[in-house]
Amino acid sequence: MPTPQQSTGQYGETLAAQYLTERGYTITARNWRCPAGEIDIIAHDGGEWVFVEVRTRHAPNTDTAVESVTPRKQASMIAAAEAYLDAHDMENVLWRIDLVVIALTSQGPQIEIIHDAVGW
Repeated sequence: MPTPQQSTGQYGETLAAQYLTERGYTITARNWRCPAGEIDIIAHDGGEWVFVEVRTRHAPNTDTAVESVTPRKQASMIAAAEAYLDAHDMENVLWRIDLVVIALTSQGPQIEIIHDAVGW
């Protein structure tokens, strides 16, 4: 049985996948794991591979979700993306890491996409 935190995370990932699909992303995988970590969503957007980290919080806005992505987490996201590319023999492809932040508010979910979400 999932913990409340896991349930919130799974719900957020489902919302994020829907949101991305509505914006033209093509989802190719979810919850890909490797020793470097986990990639929540792997997608295509135009000609780029996109590795998506989803952060969901019960909050009035998305600020706390954005703040939860520390430099250490960013390094883990990069390592996992590179591991995926290596595991699938994907050299010289365009790729980026996006962050989808979700605030579960009393008025409903607020969802934001931050493109190229590492190094900021």
